[in-house]
Amino acid sequence: MLRAALGRGNGRCGGLWRNPCSAAAGGSARAPSAASASSGNGSGGGARSGGASPADASNVKPLDGVKILDLTRVLAGPFATMNLGDLGAEVIKVEKPGAGDDTRAWGPPFAGTESVYFLSVNRNKKSIAINMKDSKGAKLIRELAAASDVFVENYIPGKLAEMGLGYEDIKNVAPHIVYCSITGYGQTGPVVQRGGYDSIAAAVSGLMHITGHEDGEPVKLGVAMTDLATGLYTYGAIMAGLLQRYKTGKGLHIDCNLLSTQAFKTKDGYIVVGAGNDRQFVTVCKVLNLPEVSKDSRYQTNALRVRNRRELIDVLSTRFSEKTTIEWLQLFEGSGVPYGPINNMQQVFSDPQVLHNGLVMEMNHPTAGRIAVPGPGVRYSEFDVSHPKPPPLVGQHTVEILKSMLGYEDDAIEELLRTGAVAQHEVR
Repeated sequence: MLRAALGRGNGRCGGLWRNPCSAAAGGSARAPSAASASSGNGSGGGARSGGASPADASNVKPLDGVKILDLTRVLAGPFATMNLGDLGAEVIKVEKPGAGDDTRAWGPPFAGTESVYFLSVNRNKKSIAINMKDSKGAKLIRELAAASDVFVENYIPGKLAEMGLGYEDIKNVAPHIVYCSITGYGQTGPVVQRGGYDSIAAAVSGLMHITGHEDGEPVKLGVAMTDLATGLYTYGAIMAGLLQRYKTGKGLHIDCNLLSTQAFKTKDGYIVVGAGNDRQFVTVCKVLNLPEVSKDSRYQTNALRVRNRRELIDVLSTRFSEKTTIEWLQLFEGSGVPYGPINNMQQVFSDPQVLHNGLVMEMNHPTAGRIAVPGPGVRYSEFDVSHPKPPPLVGQHTVEILKSMLGYEDDAIEELLRTGAVAQHEVR
């Protein structure tokens, strides 16, 4: 296994998930969480305390002993942490007392009284109800973080810092932590204070514009693909963060961004607005100057709004058609409700937030010249992703690879080229 292999090779430092040499590297030298560090047997050990006996070796999972403190709600974050839980991680889901995750109330469909939406992405987790706005609750989060390996959250940038739970706050008590933030637009830039839901990202990113018939109306995907894709990005980024900590002994901050909802036609285009809970629905009605709608008994809960969706959409659509897209964007700015325009691809690649996040990368291609391509969707605090290299031409690196990886001499390579066994594309 990758975990076992990386947990052993080095007689000085221990397992993959917690590096006992981290104090020397500037990290934490504290005891590992649960069963996550080396066995201390002088050989570097496995990633679990004491390792697995031969009898139960077949039951060892890659993330056994890894503790995930999960402060995420809705879909992208819970989907990521569910996948980590499937690999053996212990996932501690932090929820607000009473209501819990917003999606516990999303439906129909329901399985009895339980939301099917919530059930679909929250297996293999434990739940703890904490009021993080209470100083004692925030203190508990810091204590849990100190005993965890990974901290995952999807709050608007700055919200957790106000509670003393931002990256720097958690880093002070848990320098080993892999702290992963999932946001709508990233940590910095002109629109980072906007909330983000799946359909907002699908609209702003141009996905809704290119879905459906050419020259037709924008089409919302039937599945929350941007949330699911971000969840997979997050899952992979956390695994990379754990590997990075193994190499350096230090934690790091990971930034993943998306860049329930509905598209509405405005005077000159479309806008997507999300109201994932009752509070946000009231805010939408306030921005639209429709206070009577928020008080209507047919729309008091998410379940009722779903049941009476057609009538509600008719009322809201009429109001949205009265102003231009830019006018609505200005009115929703600062409201705390996720929203965004439906962009075409030209607008996507010139969007200030897209450019700020480095989501467009330019490079010189040997035949195409200067090209622009989508950049990586994840950022790391302790290192930069690789400098972009253009996509290769067919066989561009044949000779280089034969020499560097297989040790072939020039005459052997010439023979392979002459017989057509390999081909080298010469860049002019």
